[in-house]
Amino acid sequence: MAGVNAMEKKLAEYKCDTNEAVCLKLVRFPEDIEDDGTTFHPEYSHQTFGDDEVAFGYKGLQIQLYYTAGNLSTLFKVKYSSKVTEKFDCVEADDIEGKIREIIPAGFTSNTDDFISLLDKDANFKPFGTLLHTYTVHNEEAGELTYQIYKADMTCAGFHEYHERLQTFLMWFIETASFIDADDDHWDFFLIFEKYNKDGETLYATVGYMTAYNYYVYPDKTRPRVSQMLILPPYQGEGHGAQLLESVHRFYCNLPKVQDITAEDPSENYVKLRDYVLTKLCQSLPSYASDKLQLGFSEDMVKEARDKLKVNKKHARRVYEILRLRTTDMSDEEQARDYRLEVKKRLFGPYRKNQRELEKMKKCLRPEELVSHMGQMDTQVQHEELEKSYQEVVGDYRRIIERLAAQA
Repeated sequence: MAGVNAMEKKLAEYKCDTNEAVCLKLVRFPEDIEDDGTTFHPEYSHQTFGDDEVAFGYKGLQIQLYYTAGNLSTLFKVKYSSKVTEKFDCVEADDIEGKIREIIPAGFTSNTDDFISLLDKDANFKPFGTLLHTYTVHNEEAGELTYQIYKADMTCAGFHEYHERLQTFLMWFIETASFIDADDDHWDFFLIFEKYNKDGETLYATVGYMTAYNYYVYPDKTRPRVSQMLILPPYQGEGHGAQLLESVHRFYCNLPKVQDITAEDPSENYVKLRDYVLTKLCQSLPSYASDKLQLGFSEDMVKEARDKLKVNKKHARRVYEILRLRTTDMSDEEQARDYRLEVKKRLFGPYRKNQRELEKMKKCLRPEELVSHMGQMDTQVQHEELEKSYQEVVGDYRRIIERLAAQA
């Protein structure tokens, strides 16, 4: 038994956290390759290495996935200080290279000198597609930095191969990511690039991107559905997501065939970002004027948001709640109560549905089954959950209002 425990302890030394082992870089200069400060790591690695996010068989494992900043030409290397061998009772090390090859396209190099040669060629890289928007962000160290947003599709020369490299980042930063069938011409691609200077030349670095699929809406409309959105970690927290989403909305607003814009299984962060962007866009619409907000959510708001900004009714309602909060004096008891009831009326929808289901259950369930379901729908619990949801929503709304004020 002691021998078994000793062996288990020894083998445990050969387990590595793959979120730490995977080292990602966006390389602009050759010195970035050895600079640990330019390295970032995945948020997730379960889709490649399993739910435990562990690789077995190595000590000091480092999986290097380095990309040139613009064209995303790739260096892939696996390093480790030691590896399990036959003396460990026939256990085998995980096939790290095989797992990574499943997600990165062919054409990568494992030679650092070859990668530096590819880095030199990044000077010839230019963004794909049509320029939609240019904006600047102030950086404490570098001053004013310029960014551009482009719309691309698979007819752009070289874009198919570039997109195959770009989408590999999804596996590390979106929990339920999957690759799309990019050859389907219903896809639109929106990309952000930073313009920067290197040896007197203007170069472009990949910052992030979004994909949207155009669904048919009877009889003659389309509904773009945002599928994937990612701002690469070195650029997060700088406002690029909002710039991208706003540009995409403005692009579709100019297409008469678009009915409205939605998103596929949006994350909480995406919903908050969308709330901010749509509120920013809608706040200047006449139907959302301060005097109109206190009269309640109206069909005029629905129609104007849809016709002018391709915002659907559900999202228009959230914008109304945010803007009404901004114009409500929450220290005034009556105004605060009216606002609270207005928001809770929407939030109560799922609970009302539960009550309807309970009425149906009464007709077909045995008494003991009914008691069980009634326990799940206890009125007091519902009220507590409703109040909790309300407080969370108002907290999110306040942060959006503060952000809008900061941008004014």
